[in-house]
Amino acid sequence: MTERGLDADRIAALERWGTGLQSDTRPEVAASGKAILMLIEEIERLHVLLWGRSLYPQETVEPEVARTLRQRLRIHRRREPAEPPEAPVIHSESPAP
Repeated sequence: MTERGLDADRIAALERWGTGLQSDTRPEVAASGKAILMLIEEIERLHVLLWGRSLYPQETVEPEVARTLRQRLRIHRRREPAEPPEAPVIHSESPAP
């Protein structure tokens, strides 16, 4: 990505590509288009949050912002709450018999 970042023109181009891909007859290509559009929605949502944070820096961060992008996408895709990640399994030696 150049120093320009994702400006309005680039976001609009991505939206056109995503819309075009989404209408493809191949399921995997259509899914790619849907993913692009979902990511654009997330970028716009985060932009609004950052703008609000710069206007009102004293306010606390919403709990949903702490979730990972993968969890938020899973919630959006399934329309159901994401399950919390499983606790890591730490190996410990079994006691000697």
